[in-house]
Amino acid sequence: MSFNRKSTSTDVLQGIDLSGQTILVTGVNSGLGEQTLQSLASHGAHVIAAARTLEKAQAASRHFPDNTTALACELSDLATVSAAAEQVKQQFGQLDALVCNAGIMALPSLQQSQGLEMQFMCNHVGHFLLIQKLLPLLEKAPQGRIVLVSSDGHKHTVKGGINFANLSGEQGYDAWKFYGQSKLANILTARTLSKRLQNSSVTANALHPGVIRTNLSRNMAGLMSTVIGLFAPLFEKSVAQGAATQVYLAAHPDAAQYNGQYFADVQPKQTSQHGRDDALADRLWAFTDDFLGTHL
Repeated sequence: MSFNRKSTSTDVLQGIDLSGQTILVTGVNSGLGEQTLQSLASHGAHVIAAARTLEKAQAASRHFPDNTTALACELSDLATVSAAAEQVKQQFGQLDALVCNAGIMALPSLQQSQGLEMQFMCNHVGHFLLIQKLLPLLEKAPQGRIVLVSSDGHKHTVKGGINFANLSGEQGYDAWKFYGQSKLANILTARTLSKRLQNSSVTANALHPGVIRTNLSRNMAGLMSTVIGLFAPLFEKSVAQGAATQVYLAAHPDAAQYNGQYFADVQPKQTSQHGRDDALADRLWAFTDDFLGTHL
């Protein structure tokens, strides 16, 4: 079955029963995450609904009390991420998919967590830790899937793709380029994971959901915000259309054939040159692994 940019998260799951599957989704309290939770749960999956606070996770899960588990997971707080992963491992024997959906975009001023710029920490490092912690559960599934929500914003990044000399942002901060850097990191992580897991039953893919008006854009400011506001109506998607690609990669049987790919509009696409740079991917992996240290 062929899907396109107009396909919705309901379309890609038409006729599919996900009963018996357990899928963790981060950032379920609004936008794409909430839509993803609803689509998966309404087709029978048990969704571990993760949000920054337990209250937000519970609110997002309220319509599916019988097949959701609310989970607090603040991605900028590594201790909280580890605690969330331990809770999942205690409650569940396997994990069929992990959808790394949560993210922040274009913070107008520099914010940091544990010495790293906040977008890099939340969008990349926090999810990297969660993936590593939950890999054992994904490997127990018949075909575990890791889905990282990236963005075509990865094409607008810092010089060199990832500036390892300025991951703190203290030597100069650009809201959009640092967002692009964090989204490039998602793609490179999926690329490296796909190779490390090629002899296992687990796959890893990244995606661009499209341009959607969600809470992710709450921090946008400046010229870029104005430009997007003017032209967004020409190519903007609904939330249901935006969630289609990640739902497809997480749960559609046909998506099992893909590994290490970048998707948009429910189709494989090509990344930027940086997104295909294996040396950069390896360096990012080594840095992140070393930074996390005892957390792993």
